[in-house]
Amino acid sequence: MLLELLCPRMIIERVQDLDVEALWAQGFRGLVFDLDNTLVSWRRWTFNPAVKAWLERAQAVGFHVCILSNCVFGRRVARFARMYGIPAIPKAKKPQKKWFQQALDLLGTTAQQTIVVGDQVFTDVLGGNRMGLFTVLVLPVDRREFYVTIVQRTAEKLILFRLRRKGLLRDVAEEHSGILFQSH
Repeated sequence: MLLELLCPRMIIERVQDLDVEALWAQGFRGLVFDLDNTLVSWRRWTFNPAVKAWLERAQAVGFHVCILSNCVFGRRVARFARMYGIPAIPKAKKPQKKWFQQALDLLGTTAQQTIVVGDQVFTDVLGGNRMGLFTVLVLPVDRREFYVTIVQRTAEKLILFRLRRKGLLRDVAEEHSGILFQSH
C-alpha cells in the first residue's frame, strides 16, 4: 500500500512535455505545481522562457494553475505568483493533505480533475496520491538543491527502482514525447 502511494502516474523529463490539449480532452482542469526544481531552478527568481510559454499555453487552453511550494521563502514564491499571475501557497508542508486541499479550493477543481506536478516522490507524489490527484513526477531542472533534498534523492531512486521491478511503472515507447515512464 505505501509503495503504491509513492508511485507517480507518470514520469516526465520536463514540465513542457505535458500535452495540455490532451489532458484537457481527458477532463483535467487544474494543475498544481511545485516550484523549486520543477518550474524553476532552486534559488532562481525567474522562469526560463520555455516554461513561461508552456504555462501561458496551459492557461490559454483553460487550465487553472497554482503553485504549492514547501519553500520557506514566502516572498520568493509570492513574487512568482505576482509576476506570472499564478496563485501560490508558500511554506506548505507537503505531503500533508491540508495543503493539497487548499490548492484544490484555490483552483475550484476536484481531485479527479487535478494534476499535481513535482520533482519529489516523498512530497509531491505522496501528497497528491493521498488526495487522489493524478501525479506527475518531473526530473529536477537543476542539480543544485537543498541539502535535505539531496539525501532524499537516494531514497527516491530506491523507491522508483522497486516500483519498476514490481511492474508498477512501465517504459513508454514514445521517448520523443518526453514521457519516461507511465504507471498502469
